[in-house]
Amino acid sequence: MGQHHTCNMKGIEGAELQAMYKKFVVECPSGGLHLHEFKQFFGITDQSEASEYAESAFKSFDRNGDNMIDFLEYVAVLNLVLRGKPEHKLKWSFKVYDTDGNGFLDKAELRKMVMSIYNIKQGWTRSTDAQMSNLEAVCDRIFQLMDENHDGKISLKEFVDGIQRDDWIRKTLHIDINPTEWILKQQEKRNAGVKY
Repeated sequence: MGQHHTCNMKGIEGAELQAMYKKFVVECPSGGLHLHEFKQFFGITDQSEASEYAESAFKSFDRNGDNMIDFLEYVAVLNLVLRGKPEHKLKWSFKVYDTDGNGFLDKAELRKMVMSIYNIKQGWTRSTDAQMSNLEAVCDRIFQLMDENHDGKISLKEFVDGIQRDDWIRKTLHIDINPTEWILKQQEKRNAGVKY
């Protein structure tokens, strides 16, 4: 599990960390959480846009690029999601959306991510004409509100500023600055019937 990054464990008690490790070992006996297990956790079984979104999220968690999330990365993710500052969560969301890693969001990346979010959160079927025209209108409006310098791309600063100042964007992108309840529900679903 040699990591080239550090994990801020501040605020996590020893007993809590030990319990997390026990749970991790039971759920990931190989010592790491692989992409297919990560997708399974979120109920993603196909090669849809939701699957692409999950892959992008997985890559952002896999800090050392070894194609699995080890325990330190797992704790870092939980710490970010459950205890992280809103600005750090927004930076992580941007990184997930920026699939080509160039430091900007273009309309194609935004469209892909919005469709993925709608598929995951709202159970959209694969793009009817009405949904696609609505999707285009949503992406156009997000760009209009966020792209402050009108250069056809959204920088990290524009993204963070836009999310923080506009409730509609935040709700549309389903960015929950405090997703603790949702994560805990997912864990409960997954652990139903599993005894530790």
